[in-house]
Amino acid sequence: MTPSNILKYFLVALVIGACFIMTECNYASKPTMYESKPGLSTWEGQFEKELPMLGHRNWVLVVDKAFPEQNSPGIEYIYANDSLLSVLRQVVDKINRSTHVKPTIYQDKELNYLTESQVKGVNQFRQATKSIFGRQPVEIMLHDSVFKKLNTESQLFKILVIKTNETIPYTSVFLQLNCAYWDNDREKQLRLNMNR
Repeated sequence: MTPSNILKYFLVALVIGACFIMTECNYASKPTMYESKPGLSTWEGQFEKELPMLGHRNWVLVVDKAFPEQNSPGIEYIYANDSLLSVLRQVVDKINRSTHVKPTIYQDKELNYLTESQVKGVNQFRQATKSIFGRQPVEIMLHDSVFKKLNTESQLFKILVIKTNETIPYTSVFLQLNCAYWDNDREKQLRLNMNR
């Protein structure tokens, strides 16, 4: 082997070694998703990240397992490997404790007509949701009406869907977010003042 060939092999080995070292250093310096964003691998972490960005006219849906994935570009999905009641309790609590939004709560009308003989556990589910909502009013809508409303809303406003393991039908809860520090009465008064 000639000295020039030895030099070529040495230079190739040097370049390959340098590339390997740089690649390893680059991987080592990059934090994993968990290190850079603690907790975001859980649905709770994802929701906590999203909540500050959500505002007036956005929606948060806590839905049963058969709720369909839709094609609307304004709808984002998170899967929570948990019961609907557990997820709903945490979501409602976090929204109620936020300083910027408050929910208008919607439930399917069909839920009120299910019997325990049809679906075991439905009575307990209804009681548990009343406890979670407390004194907050609940609007009742037919299930298909909700989809029509969401289809319109998702054209302009983000809808965050948290899908759960719930297998009781018509248990999905739809939370339309409103401004927590402004209300309809003050908005009407503002508009009257502007028209004077």
